[in-house]
Amino acid sequence: MVHESTLLLVLDLTGTFVFALNGALTAIEAARVDVVGVITLGVITAVGGGIMRDLLIGAVPPASFQDWRYLAVAMGGGLVAFGGGWRLGQLAGIITILDAAGLSLFAVTGATKALSFGLGAMPAVILGGVTAVGGGTIRDVLVQRIPSVLHSEGTLYAIPALAAAGIAVAAERTHSYGPPAAAGAVAICFGIRMLAVRYHLTAPVPRRGRSAGPAGPGSSGRPS
Repeated sequence: MVHESTLLLVLDLTGTFVFALNGALTAIEAARVDVVGVITLGVITAVGGGIMRDLLIGAVPPASFQDWRYLAVAMGGGLVAFGGGWRLGQLAGIITILDAAGLSLFAVTGATKALSFGLGAMPAVILGGVTAVGGGTIRDVLVQRIPSVLHSEGTLYAIPALAAAGIAVAAERTHSYGPPAAAGAVAICFGIRMLAVRYHLTAPVPRRGRSAGPAGPGSSGRPS
């Protein structure tokens, strides 16, 4: 049976690699940057969420600074994207798939690591979401885009991550966490995210009345 810490490391490094590819390809598509910029955006996307999580749970220095494999894998993903990105005809589709994969993996690892540091179920789910969306949010800010997790025009993003984190936490609490449970949580998050992209599913937004023009006779000046 795979030891839980080994499973966590494998998932974390896999997520690091795919998010590094995602961040680097986003840099190639959205910004005019050189090799340093491509690798930098890849590394930030890959380790940003994990660093935020580790700082919040008091795991310092963060794992990406303690274990050389994290930065090595992140830089490797950036180099792979830089070397082969120009051959990839449709970057948008590949970026979306990699983003969904990284989102799924980091949601699970973030939640389980938070539990291992003694946090309760709800904080662990929240930190799973933070781990999943943190690096991508920093990436989007650096390339001057509204982060996917914030704007209403985007498809479901944080919700699939929270769902995967919730499944991982539930499995841990019922002592059934292992490769099948982790793979199931990852698959569910990935499936929801890709369905949201395919069918343009969005989170509910507040209803807003029509904006009123300048107040005039008989008008209250307030939206209807």
